[in-house]
Amino acid sequence: MINLEQVEAMIKAELPDAQVQVQDLTGGGDHLQAIVVSSAFEGKSLVKQHQLVYGALQQAMATEAIHALALKTYTPAAWNAASQVV
Repeated sequence: MINLEQVEAMIKAELPDAQVQVQDLTGGGDHLQAIVVSSAFEGKSLVKQHQLVYGALQQAMATEAIHALALKTYTPAAWNAASQVV
């Protein structure tokens, strides 16, 4: 089993400037949702952004410590724009 702080640390190890919010969707610890904001996503497609995050979590996903991950990625500018929407 993996805890939310470990998931956040794994993402930040790969994307040091990332702001990360992780939630456990089911209470079982293996179905997670993550929102990741990083300047590393600038100029990258959504698929490439997700691949960066999945790369950081590769080991946890391979061992099925994380069984499912709902992922939302944003550049800082996109996050600021999304945060302005009411």
